[in-house]
Amino acid sequence: QVQLVESGGGLVQAGGSLRLSCAASGRPLSNYAIGWFRQAPGKEREFVSAINWSGSRTYYSDSVKGRFTISRNNGKKTVDLQMTSLKIEDTDVYYCAADLGSDLSINYLNYDSWGRGTQVTVSS
Repeated sequence: QVQLVESGGGLVQAGGSLRLSCAASGRPLSNYAIGWFRQAPGKEREFVSAINWSGSRTYYSDSVKGRFTISRNNGKKTVDLQMTSLKIEDTDVYYCAADLGSDLSINYLNYDSWGRGTQVTVSS
């Protein structure tokens, strides 16, 4: 399995930017599609963005499209999520996850390995 660790979360004012990074160890990152999800306490895990193994395909939820950009560097074993024009409603714990079996999926049940998450807080 691949092990994932998220970083880059923090406190930012509305309208600001943050860059999250997902660092992988273990198996080659190029074996996996990577997704970013977010979840608030007591709420369901929500799909944010995903990228296929090569980086040739990406997908975004409607709520972040045009504001977030996902990218990957298989050589460095990292997948980044650049978040701009942040809104208060983007406040959540953000998780990266690896999917070995799909080219690109928005369904969290398809993902095999998860990081522990990084907190993003957007203030007014």
